[in-house]
Amino acid sequence: MRVEEITIIAAPVDRCFDLSRSVEVHLLGNRHWRENAAAVAGATSGLLEFNDCVTWRARHFGVRWLLTSRITAFNRPTFFEDRQIGGPFRAMDHQHHFREIGDGRTEMRDVFSFAAPIPILGRAAEILLLGRYMRALLRERNRAIRQIAESADWRSFPGL
Repeated sequence: MRVEEITIIAAPVDRCFDLSRSVEVHLLGNRHWRENAAAVAGATSGLLEFNDCVTWRARHFGVRWLLTSRITAFNRPTFFEDRQIGGPFRAMDHQHHFREIGDGRTEMRDVFSFAAPIPILGRAAEILLLGRYMRALLRERNRAIRQIAESADWRSFPGL
């Protein structure tokens, strides 16, 4: 299944790009799911770079999950991609696109593709439940990125 989300941010493209790859911002943008960067493998803070791995720990649907992803493509400040290399999905790919649109604004476009772990029942779950749930996760994360990018708060994050 594929979910796309577009967010317009009144901030420069490089700031939006960097905030989107910040472990700390990711955690703020997913706080309702009590997510954290587990010290299991890979990065646990700062800005993610090409080939970096991070393992996220979160509670979804009452179950604690671990998901490890790797940055598999990186072209600052217009694009990066992360892919699940271990976790609950049969497949998961998250493309992050950034484009200046004038007046100091940036269009941030997320393309999130995933497949549930069980092929037949999973497709029904994707359509009935997971698509909407993943869109809500993206929207919450993107609201946090927009709020930070449009304020002076962005200066307080490591690497920015």
